[in-house]
Amino acid sequence: MDNKMTLDQELNVARRKAAKPMLWISMVSMTMMFAGLVSAYVISSNREDWVSFELPPALLTSTVLIIISSLTVHAALMASKKQKNSISSLLLVITLFLGIGFVVSQISGFGELRDAGLFFTGPKSLISSSMLMVIVFTHLLHIFAALIVLIVMITRQLLGKYNNGNTLGFELGSIFWHFLDLLWIILFLFFYFNT
Repeated sequence: MDNKMTLDQELNVARRKAAKPMLWISMVSMTMMFAGLVSAYVISSNREDWVSFELPPALLTSTVLIIISSLTVHAALMASKKQKNSISSLLLVITLFLGIGFVVSQISGFGELRDAGLFFTGPKSLISSSMLMVIVFTHLLHIFAALIVLIVMITRQLLGKYNNGNTLGFELGSIFWHFLDLLWIILFLFFYFNT
């Protein structure tokens, strides 16, 4: 029995050691995917039928929301490490709402593009607006995954799972959230200076 416990503990330690490197590998993979999409955007911008346009204001709003959410998720992690669980839970819920606000702003941005006559598909679609929407939509899919991660983090925080220094899941979730925030900021700046 003691040997089994030791084996279980060793497996748990091995899983914990592998968790962050696996997350970093997945984030590098995502970065490469977005680099490919941005490269396709740059190459496509040399086409004769490329039409430049201004970014919809909703994308700026979403950028502000995601920057604030990065601050709140970081503060939540710090509060959790200090065993201030109610503050941490509140900050995680605020982060979730900011993330939902980000999604709503992004969808609103799609509507603003459509209202300006820039369509994603169909006979009136343009390569420039289609490329922008593909990249933004791909990022949104990752944000949906991160929102699920946030819900899991909130649930685990409310159940008291992050205690006595056991914050690995919290740390992984916050790293993923910060990564998506940084990725969006880079994409936004790229589009702002290249549309």
